Parts: sequence; structure tokens; C-alpha cells
Amino acid sequence: MSATSKAGFKLPDKTVAEKRRASRIYAALEQAYPDATCALDYSSPHELLIATILSAQSTDVGVNKATPELFRRFPGPADYAAVTPEDLQPWINSIGLYRNKSKAIVEAMTRVMEAYDGQVPETMDDLLSLRGVARKTANVVLGNAFNINVGVVVDTHVSRLATRLGLTANKTPDKIERDLMALFPRPKWTQLSHLLIAHGRKICKARHALCRESSICRGYCDCEYC
Repeated sequence: MSATSKAGFKLPDKTVAEKRRASRIYAALEQAYPDATCALDYSSPHELLIATILSAQSTDVGVNKATPELFRRFPGPADYAAVTPEDLQPWINSIGLYRNKSKAIVEAMTRVMEAYDGQVPETMDDLLSLRGVARKTANVVLGNAFNINVGVVVDTHVSRLATRLGLTANKTPDKIERDLMALFPRPKWTQLSHLLIAHGRKICKARHALCRESSICRGYCDCEYC
């Protein structure tokens, strides 16, 4: 019988052997990257939410360069709700799609003020009601700001590694996420994405991968680089 996620949808069936293999991969990644964590800099849930909105189609490094001054000038959700998108743009114009993102931030923080008393909500459905927030962003905020595991963050690194490591045969983020949720225990979902991203950035790159240098890749990967 298929497991059911907290979000209400059914997860695919996985065999005991598949789960044991996934567990070995997790243990190897955990040993290789014991300090893997969220790469975005933040000190509160609303800062993480804003940083994650900004990170769409942009690098975490670029976001982290822009956010210190942004967060200093606009310290709380009320400060964003009180300005126009144009007021934010000088502080984030180094980031791609900054005009659209400034609108998303102002509208999201306005709703946080009006609907949630200035507190970033702690449920998937409530987060998805905010402009600029899709499931990936919501998973980032829930997992890292609140330690709530509702799903797995699936970005380009996670998609690539999940495929190369034989954890999924699917191509779309939602189906990849469900495969990973079915393979790994719920308490590990947030950290799983950090581990996969760390390995993707250091070794299992999209191009010119260094897989031959990693026992993880040699042991579990079946891509052209191994």
C-alpha cells in the first residue's frame, strides 16, 4: 500500500531494497558533507522567505551579497508592506528578475501582515497563498526556519543527482519530490536536499563533473562521468 504524505497525496511504492540503498546513499553523503546546510543567509523566517523568493533563477551567492543591506533597511515584514516595489528595487537590482521579485516581496509581506499578524505562516497551504511562493520555496522555509518536514526541496542540483544516483526515473520536480519522500524517512527530508546540493556543487556538476574523484559516485552513480 502506498504511503500518504502529510500534504495528502499518495507516495509511490518503494521496495525494502530501494529504501536500504537510499539509506546507504544518505549515510555516505552525510559523512562527506557533515556541515551541509541552507546556503542562504538569514536570521528570521521572513528573511529566509524573502531570500528564497530572490533566489529563483539566481545564485545563492548573489542573493547573499544583496540581502544584508536590504535586511538592514527593511528589518521586518511591516517595513516591506509599507513601501512600493520601486522602493526595494535599488537594493536588489543586482539580482535577476528583480522587478518582478520586488512586487512579490511587497505583496507577500503585505499578506503576512494582514492575514497572519506579521508572522510567516507555518503550513504549506498558507505559504502557497503568498505571492512568489511555490512548493519549493515553501519547503525551504518550512524545513529550515521551522524544522517542519512536509516535502523535499527539488532544485536543479537535486533533480540532477536524484536521477544520476538512481533515486528517480521521473523528470518533473513534483514527481521527483514524491520519489524522494517515499525513499527517505520524513525527518531527513530537509537535510537530504542540503546533502544533494552540496555534492552537486562540489562533485556531481551539470558539466565537467568530477565523479571519478568521489566514492559516492563510483558506488551509486551510473552517468557518463563515472
